[in-house]
Amino acid sequence: MKAKNEGHALTSAGEDYLEAIYCVMLEHPGEDSVRSVDVSERLNVTKASVNKALSALKDGGFVDQTRYGRVELTEEGKTYAAEVWGRHRMLRSFLTVELGVDEEVADEEACLMEHALSQDTSRRLYDYLKRQGVAMEQE
Repeated sequence: MKAKNEGHALTSAGEDYLEAIYCVMLEHPGEDSVRSVDVSERLNVTKASVNKALSALKDGGFVDQTRYGRVELTEEGKTYAAEVWGRHRMLRSFLTVELGVDEEVADEEACLMEHALSQDTSRRLYDYLKRQGVAMEQE
């Protein structure tokens, strides 16, 4: 099986942290950075877990962090996070609209599935949903 994100070595957890940072930023338009505590609350994890993950994301070139603790996505981080969030929204739409899965269950399962899709499968599913007239959720 081909790796879905060739050239990137992020784990599913790393993708979850990137996605969480991205989503917190979407919830606060105009802000270029987020507090690590916001990420902690969104993922329901400890601040220590967030700090450990941020260190790995920083080493990978996905985030920058100021000495005051605010976290900013790099351009590469924004692109990667937007891709993960896009897969999540697409999968959630597929599960709820096409399969009739409960929204809460669909959200949880989309989170699991988003990490396993290859870019090719993701593109094919997107094209399928578009042909079916399924509206993709907006950011």
